[in-house]
Amino acid sequence: MAGVKSFSVSGYGPERSRWTRLFARDSLVRRLDWPILLSALALSVIGSLLVFSATRNRTAINQGDPYYFLIRHLMNLGIGFVLMIGTVWFGHRALRNAVPVLYGLSVLGVLLVLTPLGATINGNRNWIVLGGGFSLQPSEFVKVAIVLGMAMLLSAQVDAGDRKYPDSRTVMQALGLAAVPIMVVLMMPDLGSTMVMTVTILGVLLASGASNRWIFGLLAVGVLGAVAVWRLHVLDQYQINRFAAFADPSLDPSGVGYNTNQARIAVGSGGLTGEGLFHGAQTTGQFVPEQQTDFVFTVAGEELGFVGAGFIIFLIGVILWRACRIARETTELYGTIVVAGIVAWFSFQSFENIGMALGIMPVAGIPLPFVSYGGSSMFAVWVAVGLLQSIQVQRPMQA
Repeated sequence: MAGVKSFSVSGYGPERSRWTRLFARDSLVRRLDWPILLSALALSVIGSLLVFSATRNRTAINQGDPYYFLIRHLMNLGIGFVLMIGTVWFGHRALRNAVPVLYGLSVLGVLLVLTPLGATINGNRNWIVLGGGFSLQPSEFVKVAIVLGMAMLLSAQVDAGDRKYPDSRTVMQALGLAAVPIMVVLMMPDLGSTMVMTVTILGVLLASGASNRWIFGLLAVGVLGAVAVWRLHVLDQYQINRFAAFADPSLDPSGVGYNTNQARIAVGSGGLTGEGLFHGAQTTGQFVPEQQTDFVFTVAGEELGFVGAGFIIFLIGVILWRACRIARETTELYGTIVVAGIVAWFSFQSFENIGMALGIMPVAGIPLPFVSYGGSSMFAVWVAVGLLQSIQVQRPMQA
């Protein structure tokens, strides 16, 4: 009859069909790994509050606007989330074909830092200032490029069915691919990023099934390289002083050991439940330098206490646990290697950052994933989440 809407037999009509398709078992929404996504979002929201608490009273850096860093942190989160969606939309397999371009751009980015376009911030020449309070740290994107590039090389013969494990020539090519940007980053010098990349490479090699002699060989090269860097004075004096302060916390407490000592005081004063958000004495008094970036965990320790800081560690653990589950269930070596590289990257960077705040690791100047202020880091970790989600949704459905 005219003017009468038609309904399906189920009584819910076309609208019901759209919702059914959206949440069907094989739909994109259902196949996403929601624990990873929700944990990453929770960490980012908590990070926004911690960044706001650390910077709202710092008129020397917030240009008189207490919301200066908060607004930019939320903008970075929004852009990162869009990048994650774009990564899922393109898919890790499509990005595999674009690896040469992505790798070339990442190497070009770190090379530009060594030109007059580069800027030195906090002793490190690893930034490109864009203006308007924004800057770019190309070394963060190198982490993604190394994971994708090495995964592409190491998995090519295995996924094609030609071999069970990558041969020695392929491993050498993958290591050479990673060595180029790492050497440039070390020249900046950015020791923290170099450490993260090295651990990431180890994770990639372990997941690829490469011979153990490559793992032990790389460890030996790393030790010899560390000795050479120290003996040849590649590191700046302030970086050497950081290691000295780590070895002897009482060394120059008002100078090189100041950051670590103040970080310990902040974390230790939080107790079980903390002094309350925005009420930390160390944070309000601005005693901890770089608290919105390298030492953001001290805000959590002081204001949220053991419970709040432990919850942050728990959320990071959820992401790592679910990522390992994705790696175990994927049927292609390329996906397994990508996930393993991300797990190694996230786990070591989180351990190092939190360890700096607790005084159990030397100060290396690296951010806490999803939590610390910084656009480049936020963009890189959300692209990594997009890769995890792409590998999750594109794996074969179980019967």
